[in-house]
Amino acid sequence: MASRELAVDVQGLVKRFGDKVAVNDVSIQLPKGEVWGFLGPNGSGKTTTIRMICGLLSCDEGSGQCLGFDILKQATQIRRLTGYMTQKFSFWNDLTIRENLDFVARLYQLPQRKSLVNDTLEKLQLQHRQKQLAGELSGGWKQRLALAAVTMHHPQLLLLDEPTAGVDPQARRDFWDEIHHLTASGLTVLVSTHYMDEAERCDKIVYLAHGQLITQGTVHEIIKDAKLFTYKAIGEGVRLAAEKLRAQPGVAHAAYFGAALHVSGYHQAALLHTIQTITPTIHWQQVDPSLEDVFIALMDSAGEDKRSYQ
Repeated sequence: MASRELAVDVQGLVKRFGDKVAVNDVSIQLPKGEVWGFLGPNGSGKTTTIRMICGLLSCDEGSGQCLGFDILKQATQIRRLTGYMTQKFSFWNDLTIRENLDFVARLYQLPQRKSLVNDTLEKLQLQHRQKQLAGELSGGWKQRLALAAVTMHHPQLLLLDEPTAGVDPQARRDFWDEIHHLTASGLTVLVSTHYMDEAERCDKIVYLAHGQLITQGTVHEIIKDAKLFTYKAIGEGVRLAAEKLRAQPGVAHAAYFGAALHVSGYHQAALLHTIQTITPTIHWQQVDPSLEDVFIALMDSAGEDKRSYQ
């Protein structure tokens, strides 16, 4: 089967701020029409990488194309075909929803502005709030307004920088339903997130730590490639057991998932010996590692950020 056409194809991206290497040798090949998730701890280089891809930030080293344009020489053309939704609400609090969308349409010099704004309001279910000031909206409605504003010029690529931070679970679910609706029409999406349930909604995941690409692939591939063994315990005494097990031989990490304690490691025999020796009265059950188990282990194995700072 022929390979799919790529929306993003970048190699060896490097970005420095003074003596700090924010992104180091990141390469990504993102097919059109897919949703890719960027994950990693704060300061891992997710936002910097996104901005280099869409032409908002020039790279110090590396090359590639986005939407068929050279990221080094044709950043303006890339930006015109890209919607970029920042983590912080970046529209005008003292304008109504309709006024915000109308102003964005003016900035893009979009034709038939009034009908386009009407269509956008209806598509994002904002028409009944169109006269409400943006500053009076809840986090979920601000998010919906931002999504409307960055997609009304019909971009080919949508870049979302932690778009659901601070909104309620229902608003996050509605947001993702809309994202998948947009990709059904051919839109390509790259989203940074800290939520594992959102990562699992992506076609593929890219994990960054300390400015470097640690792993990428589907959820199944990343969990399989981690070669992690995980045991779960529930009940009295498990909270006290967590501190005892951390940093013990064979234990990569011990973390809570609801009422359960998960303990994971890369060597099953050593892990079993430790949990049976340290916590002989606790019943442990082997379970398939979750994506969160894997990412906690990856974060721990990445260690301390040793990038230089000016």
